[in-house]
Amino acid sequence: MLVVVAYLVAARLAEVDLAALAAGVPRMAEWAAKAWPPSTQGLDTLLLRAAETVSMALLGTTLALVLAVPTAVLAARNLTPEPWLRMPVRWLLNVFRGTDAFVFAILFVAAVGLGPFAGVLGVGLHTWGSMAKLFAEAIEGLPAGPLEAVATTGASRLKVVSFALLPDALPGLTSVVLYFLEFNIRASTVLGIVGAGGIGQELKSSMDLLNFPRLFTILVVILALVTVVDQLSSRVRARLG
Repeated sequence: MLVVVAYLVAARLAEVDLAALAAGVPRMAEWAAKAWPPSTQGLDTLLLRAAETVSMALLGTTLALVLAVPTAVLAARNLTPEPWLRMPVRWLLNVFRGTDAFVFAILFVAAVGLGPFAGVLGVGLHTWGSMAKLFAEAIEGLPAGPLEAVATTGASRLKVVSFALLPDALPGLTSVVLYFLEFNIRASTVLGIVGAGGIGQELKSSMDLLNFPRLFTILVVILALVTVVDQLSSRVRARLG
């Protein structure tokens, strides 16, 4: 009964309207008919915007990686047992992880202006929180023997991380980075809606102008881009496994 009540309340708050959906489906079919044949006008511009999207995701993921490695070490219990240091780092990561890249992009558009750089910063800061959390959990799941053996020699924390932690954790961490790169390319396709550049900017422009043939072409380009990235990422992860 509680589950049923929860779903009824959720449907009410979400303003679920099946009648509106039934009335809107024919309109969507009409738009789909207007979108054929797709427009190839300005295809070079769309490919350039798609390259911007990939660049935003790549640079944002790299920025997150640079920030995530040291903070993950500070957030891992087996490397940083001091709660006064570990807990504030975890709280900071929760703030960035809980703030969507879309929200960060809006803030950075206001700070640095329109364009892909705002998207890079938005993707990077959101991914930082999530990536560092997964890194810290992966580090905590490593066997304690190698870490303790290196630590008993009097090695510094940097040497423990470099010679005992990274060799064991590297395959898993690399898989996490590839996953976020794949995810960020999909996420970056819509950041242009708030002025952060990329192919999302062309998508919004075509929607505003009701240019359905060009909109269809943009969707095909996005689908092809995501498919290629998914396939490449899956192959690399399979080799790492």
